[in-house]
Amino acid sequence: MKYIILIGDGMADYAIDSLDNKTPLEFAATPNLDSLAGTGRFGLFQTVPPGFPPGSDVANLSVLGYDPKKYYTGRAPLEAASIGVKLAPDDMAYRCNLVTLAKKDGATIMDDYSAGHITTDEAREIVLELDKKLSSTGVRFYPGTSYRHLMVIKGGGNLKTTPPHDISDKKIDDYLPKGAGAEKLIGLMERSQEILKDNSVNGKRISAGKKPATSIWLWGQGKAPRMPTLKERFGLDGAIISAVDLMKGIGIYAGLEVLNVPGATGYIDTNYKGKAEYALKALEEKDFVCVHVEAPDEAGHNGNLKDKLKAIEDFDREIVGRVLKGIEKFNEYRVLVLPDHPTPVSLKTHTPDPVPFVLCTKSAKKGERGSAKFCEREAGETGLLVEDCKVLIEEFFGRPEQVCDL
Repeated sequence: MKYIILIGDGMADYAIDSLDNKTPLEFAATPNLDSLAGTGRFGLFQTVPPGFPPGSDVANLSVLGYDPKKYYTGRAPLEAASIGVKLAPDDMAYRCNLVTLAKKDGATIMDDYSAGHITTDEAREIVLELDKKLSSTGVRFYPGTSYRHLMVIKGGGNLKTTPPHDISDKKIDDYLPKGAGAEKLIGLMERSQEILKDNSVNGKRISAGKKPATSIWLWGQGKAPRMPTLKERFGLDGAIISAVDLMKGIGIYAGLEVLNVPGATGYIDTNYKGKAEYALKALEEKDFVCVHVEAPDEAGHNGNLKDKLKAIEDFDREIVGRVLKGIEKFNEYRVLVLPDHPTPVSLKTHTPDPVPFVLCTKSAKKGERGSAKFCEREAGETGLLVEDCKVLIEEFFGRPEQVCDL
């Protein structure tokens, strides 16, 4: 038996007037997703438990069957694993975005949470300069991918921080870190702004008409979690494919091999075909593969409906379609397809609403449930709502979790 999870990050959304009051999933041409919805077990999955922030960290832990109430310690330590940073027990990791701040009506606003989707090579040069000039303050900076990086500090209090993609176009004053130790974080952010004013990478970006990285933004803090692997839980070997450090880090903690696909960017220009081909190749040796596509989420954060529709249709054609065709060579398989959370283009951030999911096996007959549209409305009309991630992952793998004491 082969198992594959396909995640279209942030695909779920709200109804939009310009789409005849349909959601992007409902409006987009998604014949492969629709075929699965008409065949498999189709309904809604509550990926974000009550009381938790609706982030990709929480939601994707749920998708892989790790109850956030038990395993979630913060986003940054998951990303630390991806970039090879080993955290000591007293280390606190922070997600460190490179962002573009701007002045508007006398206030400082979050102009771009990604510094214009700065490239990894450009960002690496900036982060290494920050580490050189700020490490004397007792912190270290580690380069990641594109605008997503890491800062590590010893200790740390009970701070409240805000993801920068939650405050696009908003004044930043009300969203700066709060709590014990907040002054140091704010001071680091302010010092970064002074350093980045004269950074050569920024000078080149401005000359090219691109947005500069004007500041760091610190959030998503946490200490290293303790998680059993999927091998320990279900006796299966697996791999994960994603362009973002968060998903790679979750995969590492879950004991999955990280497969790096050339041209995978985390945006609408990502190498969809390569991701599908790498997944099918991995299944020749592995029991399980998880494929994560970030593009719909990024389009949602940018409030770009056109890009979101394109990302959904590309996901359906280039990921779902290719995988469904290629996986037929295996005797038996189970496929689970879903978003991790909604990222409504009207809000430019995540929401905790349940998402549509479909779980299908090779033995299921096409269209045996009748015609269906893979979307939020029709998933809700089935009356199926899964609220416990352990229930869904055990159904997906077709076996109960093995007892695993950490």
